[in-house]
Amino acid sequence: MRRGPALLVAIALAVVTVLSTSGPASAHNQIVSSTPRPGETLTTLPARFEIDTNNVLLDIGGTGRGFAFEIRDARGRFYEDGCVSIVDDNMFTTARLGSPGKYTIIFQIVSADGHAVSGTIPFTWAPTGQETVTRGVTSPPGCDGGPAPGKPHTDATSTQTTRTSTVPLADILWIGGILVAVALAAIITLVVVTRRRPEDEVEGGGDEPRSS
Repeated sequence: MRRGPALLVAIALAVVTVLSTSGPASAHNQIVSSTPRPGETLTTLPARFEIDTNNVLLDIGGTGRGFAFEIRDARGRFYEDGCVSIVDDNMFTTARLGSPGKYTIIFQIVSADGHAVSGTIPFTWAPTGQETVTRGVTSPPGCDGGPAPGKPHTDATSTQTTRTSTVPLADILWIGGILVAVALAAIITLVVVTRRRPEDEVEGGGDEPRSS
């Protein structure tokens, strides 16, 4: 008996079983630094508010879909300019703040694995100089006075933030791997079942008993 085809079938079925019972590995981007830092007191306005991660961000087509960078005061008013730039593992925006007090950054990024990661960064605004302040707005602003969020901005250096979700790329690859493994197992099984081995054709053969 030949064991090669049967062993291939067993291996293919084992691969299908493993893939179907285990999900894709988690590789969400982690926040490694931010400006401002969580709980920091700002005394001067930074050149930009930014978030750095440990991996390249997934900005498909450069549209900023799934990304958001909001800055709100204690009353819920918005102070970001509505634009967010995504460069490699970094996301940043600019803003003018209002009166001294408590502020919160609300962000969302799309990890390299396709999953969205969101969170908040609280900070305090306590200017010591003659900083220009603004009143803020009651709804998220459009990028550079452009269209409201939900309509991607086409500027090459900054993209309009949106509040949409993306299909996880890792999940797509995982499901595709299962389908390929199932197809492989089916093909191997079909070949083994339909293959006629020469020794099977003569099985039980031999010299016929001679009549006396």
